[in-house]
Amino acid sequence: METTLRPLTLGEILDRTAHLYRSNFLLFAGIASVYAGVLLALGLAQIGVQEYLRVRHLTNELVMAAVIGALVMWPIMIVAGGLAVAANNRAVAWVHLGKPATIRGAYASILPRLGRYLWLMTITTFIIWIPFVVIYGGFLLFFFLYLKPKGILTKPTIQGGPETMLIFGFVAIVAGILILAAVVYAIMMGLRYALAVPACVIEDIKARQAIRRSIELSKGARGRIFLLFLLVLAIEMGLGLVTQAFFIFAVMKYHGELPASLRALQQVVAFCTNTFVAPIYATGFTLFYYDQRVRKEGFDIEWMMQAAGLGSQAHEAAPGLPQSLAELETAADATQAPATDPGSAHE
Repeated sequence: METTLRPLTLGEILDRTAHLYRSNFLLFAGIASVYAGVLLALGLAQIGVQEYLRVRHLTNELVMAAVIGALVMWPIMIVAGGLAVAANNRAVAWVHLGKPATIRGAYASILPRLGRYLWLMTITTFIIWIPFVVIYGGFLLFFFLYLKPKGILTKPTIQGGPETMLIFGFVAIVAGILILAAVVYAIMMGLRYALAVPACVIEDIKARQAIRRSIELSKGARGRIFLLFLLVLAIEMGLGLVTQAFFIFAVMKYHGELPASLRALQQVVAFCTNTFVAPIYATGFTLFYYDQRVRKEGFDIEWMMQAAGLGSQAHEAAPGLPQSLAELETAADATQAPATDPGSAHE
């Protein structure tokens, strides 16, 4: 059991993230591979449907098949993604505290409360992305109602003269400015809620409580969390560029459309990339969660007491005793207050 918890600098958190990732690679990659495997299966199934329609000369049905496929795929991807994120957070928490962890144990521990974790992710995603939905929806509404384009799926033509195009250009510029503002808003909200899932999984609290916990715990660490996000994003983009470079050249060679065999190979490569990169997010955010608890709540002292068996024994002997450092300090202040003013008790 790990008992040497202490406040960590950003560099130490990154080193700890790399260390946990390397030493428990099979565990974390195995958890992430479930979600990556779902994406692989869905991608291969989509390719199979597309090729079947082409063989049957039903090319006009490709658009409808893509729409139906998206409607079927998105719910499955959301559930599988939420399952993998929660399981990764659980596994990182166990490993960080020196407890044994397995892929099966991580998934088994979060399955009973999967609905709670999905609801939490739904709330935070809605809050973060709602400005984009409103801006994009408003722009599309203006596009279709004001410009009245024809032939959207073939060769679109727009009705109107120079004045109409000038107004369209102005609206497009305003929409672009609003999107930039929405990006800033999304980053700020994302940093506020970055620790919500670890808090929900580790503390076993409800979604709204986890959001409030994340807002409180993330104060003072949002800049460091943002740097971790940028680092992981750079790793993901770099790895994606390296692994997808071959397919980019292949697209140029085949004039924009890859053969089915190369598209299937592309899905396999994406499976490997998702398996390797996904655990880094969960590891880093979980470590930030514990670091903030150490800094704000003295969790290192509390954990040392629990590791020594003091906290559990005291609680069993007297269930009303506080266990966290904040509760201990509050209790100490309450017991010392009468002694500082003997007359107040008499009054």
